[in-house]
Amino acid sequence: MTTALLVIDAQRSFLQRESWSAASDPEIADTIARLVEHHRDRGDHIVWVLHTQPGSGTVFDPARGFVELMEGLSPAEGEPVRTKTVHNAFTGTDLSEVLADWGVDEVTVCGVRTEQCCETTARVASDLGLRVTFAVDATATEPIEAPGSPAGRSVAEILADPRTLLPEDIITRTVYALSGRFADVRTVAEIIG
Repeated sequence: MTTALLVIDAQRSFLQRESWSAASDPEIADTIARLVEHHRDRGDHIVWVLHTQPGSGTVFDPARGFVELMEGLSPAEGEPVRTKTVHNAFTGTDLSEVLADWGVDEVTVCGVRTEQCCETTARVASDLGLRVTFAVDATATEPIEAPGSPAGRSVAEILADPRTLLPEDIITRTVYALSGRFADVRTVAEIIG
């Protein structure tokens, strides 16, 4: 098997948001760095992916300067960095071609946000015929407000709302949704072990 580690959206953009203070793992870069080092030691390929929303004025707008990897994470020579504008790392990028050129048949997915870009990338990778390992504790997410919640609430108000999905619940849902269908869900310790 030829493996590639996909590091999805582990970028400074998230650190600018008040909601990051309630993330499942605000220090996720440390866990991702351990996984990156493991894959480098094995000689696996690594692809870095950053989410962009050009012209939006948000923290994902490259003009704001936050669309760069979190501190402690950096590509080694030959490790490509791709940008995307949708939830998965395949649509609108050449990721599929890059992996095919390398002969990759297995990917490990990590990054930010567990249920959004990481899960969506894992699902698409599976649909493309790749074997997928989802490094669940090398992903992080934030609380999700209930549909129709008032805009502009503080993190404290969001967390106090019983309708809010908390990070641990979101991660559990992702594990249930992916396991045995789209991915082999494992911890970093299980992957490295």
